[in-house]
Amino acid sequence: MITRAITPVLQQRAASLPVVTVTGPRQSGKTTLCRMTFPEMAYANLERPDLRAFAHDDPQGFLANYPDGAIFDEIQRVPNLLSWIQVDVDQRQQMGRFILTGSHQFELNQQISQSLAGRTALLRLLPLSVAELPASASLPSIDSLIFMGGYPRVHADALSPPVAMGDYFETYVQRDLRDLLEIRNLALFEKFVRLAAGRVGQLLNMQSLAADVGVSGNTAGHWISILEASYIVFRLPPWFENIGKRLVKAPKLYFYDTALAAWLMGITKIEHLAAHPLRGGLFENLAVLEFFKAYANRGERPNLHFYRDSAGQEADLLIEAGRQLHLVEIKSAQTISSDAMRPISNIRRTLADRVSGATLVYGGNEAQRRSDFSAIPLAGISEKVSSLTA
Repeated sequence: MITRAITPVLQQRAASLPVVTVTGPRQSGKTTLCRMTFPEMAYANLERPDLRAFAHDDPQGFLANYPDGAIFDEIQRVPNLLSWIQVDVDQRQQMGRFILTGSHQFELNQQISQSLAGRTALLRLLPLSVAELPASASLPSIDSLIFMGGYPRVHADALSPPVAMGDYFETYVQRDLRDLLEIRNLALFEKFVRLAAGRVGQLLNMQSLAADVGVSGNTAGHWISILEASYIVFRLPPWFENIGKRLVKAPKLYFYDTALAAWLMGITKIEHLAAHPLRGGLFENLAVLEFFKAYANRGERPNLHFYRDSAGQEADLLIEAGRQLHLVEIKSAQTISSDAMRPISNIRRTLADRVSGATLVYGGNEAQRRSDFSAIPLAGISEKVSSLTA
């Protein structure tokens, strides 16, 4: 079994609150994490039709079967159970009584805010980070990291990424979203998701995407929102403040797993990546995702943005902490060119003393300290986040 970095945080939260809720994509390892961390707890999978019907029709009777608490998987399938869990934990005042998992973040967060506010910790388990990959003699190549992605079963069971991602898309994405959206034309929806994958790392122009697919702008916006709620894609918002320049306000689009994005682009062999025009976008997706994973594994929700103004100056990532801003440039090249940080230098002059530092994430393997920035490989992102939050 792969040890997850978030495990100590999960244990700490369970020791201080009666309920812990772990959300994340399907197959990101939520069930395995919770059952390994709390092996003595009873377990119920609410995807099972019989258990789901029992919990829905007789929630009080269902909970009576778990007098010592339990792990309840996919709790969003029975939202009315949350109110009864609230009654239970208020009566018993026992820490770590229930561990809940869910894979639909917006719906679940809304339900929890109504029923379990102040009673549950919210943690997010994303696919494996680079630091969590099974130990080997050397770090996989950049193309391998993109192609393999981070879903634990792909690594633990040595699955073929294209086969695994094809199954994942048909089994989870289409099934889950068909229920949520009542999609009648699955071929059109698949075209939409594939075209969205072709926009990783780019500004999201919803009208352009809708026109390319042949649906309305409202439909495209709704579909993106559902993909985001189901942990398939996420939008990175721009950072803007009244600094005397008009900044771009459209978000950038990324996927929660690069293997799925690559498969949707038609990349079925690792060799396809070397000359692929979107390899740089996939590397940027991978790096941005590593920052999100590093914060999530610490039980924190980061304040991450990108910066781009009307003059074309851009920072791929801007990390905001209070008044301080840390700028990140992302380059897939294995060597550091002399002008790699030129855009960041211009932005530093614009933002002046707001900028606390700058980092280059690149495709090489060695960390370097330059006079005005640090350069790190993908494997160094977790340590960088630790230093920024110290």
